[in-house]
Amino acid sequence: MNLSCEGFLEELASKAAAPGGGGASALVGAAGVALGSMVGSLTVGKKKYAAVEADIIALNARAETLRKRLEALVQADAEAFLPVAAAYKLPKETPEQQAHKAAVLEKALDRACAVPLEVMTACGEGIALAAEYAEKGSVLARSDAGCAALFCKAAMQAAGLNVKVNTRLMADKAHADALEARAEQLLAEFVPQADRVYQTVSNE
Repeated sequence: MNLSCEGFLEELASKAAAPGGGGASALVGAAGVALGSMVGSLTVGKKKYAAVEADIIALNARAETLRKRLEALVQADAEAFLPVAAAYKLPKETPEQQAHKAAVLEKALDRACAVPLEVMTACGEGIALAAEYAEKGSVLARSDAGCAALFCKAAMQAAGLNVKVNTRLMADKAHADALEARAEQLLAEFVPQADRVYQTVSNE
């Protein structure tokens, strides 16, 4: 991901095949994780939080790794979508061409689901980190931990839509159902946690 913020948004707003919702989801998730890191950075070194400093330093290390993972998924999503677009352009005049196109498309759709599922998994980890930052981080920056949780929640839900838009096109319905079930499992586990972080922070 080498574009500036402005460059990425211009590409996103264009009619280009990618980036799209999946890449944007990964970027929003990365921003959420970065907000959590900010809470940690504002906490480390403060006498008031000396008892949890080691925990915060460990959180910051995990958050940095996670943020970089989500940044990489911005590009990975674009790379995963392009084969889907290419598959739709394959000829389908003969039975052999139709069979080839169907096989290529099914494989491309599977990969196009895998990346947003990775984004969802990473965003779940981001929500869990945000919860820890909200619990242990500086009170002065705790609202940012709430923002971090909400960013990761939105990114997870948006990535979930990208899973479904691809599974609905799959011929292998059993596999499609399994992928959708994994997405729903992640949402069921982490969306309520993000909501709890938000409620805790907003009620302080």
